Amino acid sequence: MRVAFDKELNELNRSFSQLGNLVNEAIYKSIKAFINHDKKLAKEVIENDDRVNQLEVELEGKCIEIIALQQPVTADLRTIITILKASADLERMGDHAVNIAKATIRIKGSKRSEEIEGMIAEAGEKIKVMGQDVLQAFVEMDTKAALHFDERDDEIDEITDNLKRKSVKRVVDDPELAFGATDYTLVGSSIERIGDYITNIAEWIVYHETGKIKELNISHDYENFEE
Repeated sequence: MRVAFDKELNELNRSFSQLGNLVNEAIYKSIKAFINHDKKLAKEVIENDDRVNQLEVELEGKCIEIIALQQPVTADLRTIITILKASADLERMGDHAVNIAKATIRIKGSKRSEEIEGMIAEAGEKIKVMGQDVLQAFVEMDTKAALHFDERDDEIDEITDNLKRKSVKRVVDDPELAFGATDYTLVGSSIERIGDYITNIAEWIVYHETGKIKELNISHDYENFEE
């Protein structure tokens, strides 16, 4: 019985990793499409979102089924809840990748700002690495690594806040950038939210290992956490 249950948990973890990889790819492609003004790549991100949604629904259904049929307790239950919650965060990250892709299609042909797009590219590169790292931390249930994602999210927030300010200033200086600046702000907000969801996943790693829920963005209570 235990062997069969462990197999189901392993399948959940594999499905989660598959979902995470798809979402990270969508985020990378959406930002690349925006910076390169690549409408075709942006459409690909939008079209592939159905697959992300389908995987998340299947994973959620499997988690609920295992809870209902196996009635797991303690550590096993925490594992399933962690996957269930973190997969929902991944799906929302995918939604923001779609938002960025839609902005790419909407903004094409508008006047652009190389400076602001450079900031978006910088934030995008950091987000890409954060996404890869949080999936690795999740696979290993690495609490110590998870504790540092709030600091990395702060870096994303600093860049996106700056680009939003510059977008507003550019509109004042050059009204022809009005439409483009609006989308720069929206893209910056999407990247910022992706960083928040990555931090949420890190929080679920901590929950899995401690049984406690803490918001890493506002708390450093775990800085001295010992495994």
